Amino acid sequence: MTDTVPVADLVDQNCHGVLRTELGLGTFEARLGAARAPAAPGTTFFDTQTGFAVRRWCPPLLGLEAHCPPARYLARRRELGVAEASRRLLRATGVSAHLVDTGLPGDLTGPAELASAAGSDAREIVRLEVLAEHVADTSGTVDAFLVNLGEAVHTAASSAVAFTSAAEGPHAASYAAASYAAEPPGPVRVRAAAGRWLARREAERRAARRGTVGREGGGAPVEPELLDHLRWSAVACGLPLQLRLGTADPACLTDFAAATEGHGCDLVLLHGYPYHRQTAALAGRHPHVYADLGAVPARTGARAAGVLAEIMELAPFGKLLFSSGARALPELHLVGAQQFREALGRVLGAWVEDGAWTRQDAARVATMIGSGNARRVYGLCER
Repeated sequence: MTDTVPVADLVDQNCHGVLRTELGLGTFEARLGAARAPAAPGTTFFDTQTGFAVRRWCPPLLGLEAHCPPARYLARRRELGVAEASRRLLRATGVSAHLVDTGLPGDLTGPAELASAAGSDAREIVRLEVLAEHVADTSGTVDAFLVNLGEAVHTAASSAVAFTSAAEGPHAASYAAASYAAEPPGPVRVRAAAGRWLARREAERRAARRGTVGREGGGAPVEPELLDHLRWSAVACGLPLQLRLGTADPACLTDFAAATEGHGCDLVLLHGYPYHRQTAALAGRHPHVYADLGAVPARTGARAAGVLAEIMELAPFGKLLFSSGARALPELHLVGAQQFREALGRVLGAWVEDGAWTRQDAARVATMIGSGNARRVYGLCER
């Protein structure tokens, strides 16, 4: 049996709050899938690596046997109540600090509430797109919007631990590839982009009031040039900037990564799987670029150790950061932490067993990746 190296303290450098509401079997299962579409007819997202990991790690913490049927697990979860079930699961993660992206919609706990349930420290990550939407809702003109947006970015930088920008939605890959300009767009282009975006938002609101669309207005994605302006504004603030590419190839970041080098802002590439090798290579190429390991353990399950070893072939160990990327379900926080610990422990343990590493070096690297790198990048020891 392969030796393992223990991975103790973790800093979850990108996660989201958990739902405050009870969930039925169908709605719980839907939260397990990374895809926006439902599972194929007659199938379930419990039949995924994530689903099997939830059934392995979570039931014992609620007083059930591992791998118990999903319906039984959900019944026990409802019996305990969402607050108690969340507390048990979150405290079992062994995460000492959560960096929480507060930009998702829904009835999710904020940083303070998550910290209380988990017994951890928690800091806020501000999502640039959501910040722009909030400013747009309170600004009457394009000029007022741009002034207020600049002030909002600087105000957020005084209290947040990082900014994040997320390419999400049905056109995320093409949208991400179209942006990430290698230089800040000029004021004329920014003003034009802001005008187009505000006009689209207002058109959506009018259509919603007439009942010609099925949702409230304001859902229009931020114009690429306006988003480039936001990202370069964040770079100027000096806080780390997390970039979530969705299904886009990290190659679209090549010029932006080169252009931002030397500006005092670290870039953290989130959830690069299945482009994990390209993400790791980009982190190895630039001193200010880091690769997040979130989503790899949860999505690859039993293959997590192999995928993690591939990443460690390409990126220096000081450039790798743990995260769960978990959203909505406390189960995903636990699975992310447990699968990561097991995978990294197996990778490092195999190298110790082969004589390639000493156990002391393996323990040191485990601490770097699990928590030390994040504490350095985000200045957690100084706050």
